[in-house]
Amino acid sequence: MGQIVGGIGVSHAPSLARAYDEGKGEDPAWRDIFKSYEPAADWLKALQPDVLVVVYNDHVNQFFFDAYPTFALGVADTFAQADEGWGKRPLPDLPGDSNLGWHIARSLVADEFDPTICQEMVVDHGVYSVLPFLMPPPWDTPIVPLAVNVIQHPLPTAQRCFNIGAAIGRAVTSFEDARIVIIATGGMSHQLHGTDFGHLAPDWDNEFLDLLESDPGALCELDHLDYMQRGGAESVEVIMWLVMRGALGPRVRNIHRAYFAPMLTGYGLVCFESD
Repeated sequence: MGQIVGGIGVSHAPSLARAYDEGKGEDPAWRDIFKSYEPAADWLKALQPDVLVVVYNDHVNQFFFDAYPTFALGVADTFAQADEGWGKRPLPDLPGDSNLGWHIARSLVADEFDPTICQEMVVDHGVYSVLPFLMPPPWDTPIVPLAVNVIQHPLPTAQRCFNIGAAIGRAVTSFEDARIVIIATGGMSHQLHGTDFGHLAPDWDNEFLDLLESDPGALCELDHLDYMQRGGAESVEVIMWLVMRGALGPRVRNIHRAYFAPMLTGYGLVCFESD
């Protein structure tokens, strides 16, 4: 029987990727953020996962606005890095686990979810900006990516995201023996356009982290406008963290938590284990 042995929620941002590539770990603007990943990376290494399920949103690299699926599951043995307009980063492609991918796909459909199945899929900074901090390359641990539409309305509800996470948890338990960690990226508070450009909401971000651990049902009751009004338009990305939380079951134990709001994005990081 497969087991989800841990879950991670973490912000993604192109600026993180650039800071990593430029070796800014000792830069005063980045030092604390870089160091906040170290306990998470140590914990993840100790868990010895066989596969990572990575929940993220595609930034119009695999999909475009004319055909943007609500949920898209990558089922392949390799996932190439997307060129987001400034050339590929000096990082390898990601190995995939097509066996687990197909199992999750079949299980989700049987559970009355209808993901788009992608047998060829590029992944962008939604995955690549954070994975090097959590698991330094080169990567031997394969991934199964799940892209969630948080860009092109209508978006899935927070409750729907939680529910598909629970369905992924059920899929894993019906798989062969394997240790799975589920990582959800995105958020936290930020707005990249309009009169509220640069909006940050540290109080709301930390309230979200509190509720994610202890009362995810309260987060599931919020609609998209609630998230956008509290955290900025792009902060709705945090509904992807509810996929991770749904997969872990009713109660979790917090292993590590960090939060920073240094620039244009609230950077959050949590590591959970099922309790």
